This record gives sequence, structure tokens and C-alpha cells, in this order.
Amino acid sequence: MKNLFYALTLFLTFNGTNDVHGQAPKIRVLVIGAHPDDCDLNAGGLALLYAAAGHAVKFVSMTNGDKGHQTMGGGELANRRLNEAKEAGRRFGVEYEVLDNHDGELMPTLENRLAVIRLIREWKADVVIAHRPNDYHPDHRYTGILVQDAAYLVIVPNILSRVPPLENNPVFLYTRDNFQRPNPFRPDIVVDISSVFFKKIDAIDAHVSQVYEWLPWTQHDKTVPTEPQERKKWLANKYIGRSRINPATKESLDKWYGKERADKATAAEAFEICEYGKAPTEDDIRRLFPMIPTK
Repeated sequence: MKNLFYALTLFLTFNGTNDVHGQAPKIRVLVIGAHPDDCDLNAGGLALLYAAAGHAVKFVSMTNGDKGHQTMGGGELANRRLNEAKEAGRRFGVEYEVLDNHDGELMPTLENRLAVIRLIREWKADVVIAHRPNDYHPDHRYTGILVQDAAYLVIVPNILSRVPPLENNPVFLYTRDNFQRPNPFRPDIVVDISSVFFKKIDAIDAHVSQVYEWLPWTQHDKTVPTEPQERKKWLANKYIGRSRINPATKESLDKWYGKERADKATAAEAFEICEYGKAPTEDDIRRLFPMIPTK
């Protein structure tokens, strides 16, 4: 009887769409950012929707963020940012890992490539999300390159052979940005995050050193309130632009949600499909993004 149950489990795991309890299997999502807060800003709403539905999401920061502040740095800042990331992960309902690479010094080395391959394999990711490799910050660019370089190799057994390869290549996605050269961002998949936008703001609020101190300082912005609730209102106004629906994202929202629902959306996160991983069909996308309604 045990052997029969084991065989049935294996069959359903690798061949079916449901687990042994008749439920759809968890979707496993890995978001890789350059710094502790990048995943949150770029895909926090999506993460909240996945987590609320019982799926598995992990955020990874490729650096420890030890340079991103105007008055502190080194180990003190790295430790502060690690604690902020852990608190943000708790609020998002996701796992959060911060790698111990120095901020501003990330390079697309073989060592870092193998680290990314390991992360993707160990998480058994169905979807991997990262920066595009054309971005203002070198850490963002090289994070994008490292993930691109790992995209095919995660299924190659003789690469990092001590960690079992994935049987299927994940769907790799880029996060939204406004950079135009050499090519602008293309919103292939757009997710309505209207229902969780303020929860996203509440989670990002955990990154105090960044959203209330460092980033305003770099922008010469002296309007940050001191009262906690007023700070969150200020933060929502500050970051609504990242989730604003423009003509390009609205067209994609219409495609995925239908015009009637898309017209009601007030905030969205957009993603571009990377050519180097699995080439998903429309059915694949609707399966991997269950928050998008079926036709």
C-alpha cells in the first residue's frame, strides 16, 4: 500500500496538475534583486497575492546593502538592512535571504553565477523574476546578467553537479523600469495589485533606512513626515508611480483581465518575459499567475 501511494505521489507530481489531495500544487516563485528592498519595490504586490493564495515566494538580495546610507555603513548598516529585510519578509509572508556581497561591488563572476543557479535549483522555482540588464545601477545590471546567465544552466546536470538540476526550465521575467536604451521595457504580463497596494506599502515601510532616510537624502527630499501613519501616506504617494497604469500597461491589463475589470484597476505590477528561459504559452501564464482570471 505504501509503495502504491508513493508511486501515485510521483505520478501526480511529475505528470498531473493536482496533488494527492486534489489541490493544485504550489507555485514556487523566486524574486532576485540587487539590494534588500528591490524585490519588495518591484514585485511586492505580486508576492502578496501569491502568498495569500498559499503559494511559495522567496526574495533574495544579491548584496547586503552596506553602502546605501548617508551617515552609516559597513557591518552596522548591513546588519540593520538584514533586519529590515526580515521584517519586510514577515509582512509580505515570504522568505527573505540576503547574500553577503558588498553593495556597489557586485560582479557577474562565475562564483556569483553558480550561487544564482544554486538558489534557483534549491527553491525549485517555477518563476524567476529579476532586474533587466539595462539599468542605472551596476548592481541591478549585473543581477540581471547573472540571472540571464543562469537561465539555461539550471537544467544542465554537469553544472554545479552537487545540486540536482531542475527538470523543467522556469519562466524568467524582468521587472518594470523606465529605461529606453538599448530597448524599452515591454509589459508582457501585468498584474492588478489594487487590492494589496497598501499592504505592499506597509511591508516596504519596514525598510526605514532606505525609504525614509537614504533615498530621500539622495533626492534632496526633506518632506518625510515623522509620525508613523503620516509616513505611510507619504510613502504611498511617493511610490504610486511604480505601480501607475500607463497606456502600455493598460493594454496588457485589458488582454489579461478583460477591459471591464482592467478599467477598475488603480495599481499594477508589470513583467517582461526573458527569452532565455521557458517560452510560456498564454495557458502557461494563466496557470502560473492564478490571480489573473481565466477566460
